[in-house]
Amino acid sequence: MTPGVSVIIPASNEGQYIGPCLSALLASGPVPRQLVEVLVVANGCHDDTVAVALRFTQAAAQRGWSLHVLDLPEGSKINALNTGDQHATGGLRIYLDADVTVSPDVLPELADALTSDQARYGAGTPRIPAPASWITAQYARFWQRLPFARSNAAGFGLFAVNAAGRARWGRFPDIISDDTFVRLQFAPRERVQVGAPYDWPMAEGLARLVRVRRRQDQGIAQLTALFPELMQNDDKTQADVWALLKADPVGFGVYAAVSGLVRLTRRRDSAGWARGR
Repeated sequence: MTPGVSVIIPASNEGQYIGPCLSALLASGPVPRQLVEVLVVANGCHDDTVAVALRFTQAAAQRGWSLHVLDLPEGSKINALNTGDQHATGGLRIYLDADVTVSPDVLPELADALTSDQARYGAGTPRIPAPASWITAQYARFWQRLPFARSNAAGFGLFAVNAAGRARWGRFPDIISDDTFVRLQFAPRERVQVGAPYDWPMAEGLARLVRVRRRQDQGIAQLTALFPELMQNDDKTQADVWALLKADPVGFGVYAAVSGLVRLTRRRDSAGWARGR
């Protein structure tokens, strides 16, 4: 590995999002003394994801960065992550969802925070853009009050590890929650959240909220069953239900409704990766 930064972006039919994602990334502030490479790993795409990503090759070169677009026939996020890792050369690895947009200071702050010989995990400060649907707005407002959403370096949509941190595991296993799998490789004291924000859009509409929440629950259950030793690093605290209800009764009701529908439909979407939009 070199001292540089590798940004790995799995993308499956992300033609609508990959342009804004790369535009924001290429608008990042300078990362001193670091070579930066971006790897867009298109997987199973039937839209213009690859074509859109390739349009940014020259802009990356003008910054002194490199941008590579890998076009895989199989639609698998885990395979995309592993393929990206195989091609990456940077010691600092940043894993970025294709529908996330970073602010200019995310890369510089992560590069600075993770410069260490000790294993470190880092994340930016997440923001949820204003949802388009009423139900998602209520759900998102309440969800942001939950202990996990307020926890240090939760890492949904964007997380980073330094070289010593990446050595904690080999290939990504065939799991649902790759982000949680990585975060739980690190004790809470080894995680750092930088102040720079990034935008992480939430699924729009009741059906998609239920679908995504179901997959999240399945992912945690899967990790608990397959990697019980990692759960010792889970610092999630119990929510104060009554305080949450009092603070936002409408949001609480929407969140409870989504949770109830997840339980009623828990047998669906039992395999594969489901995107939320």
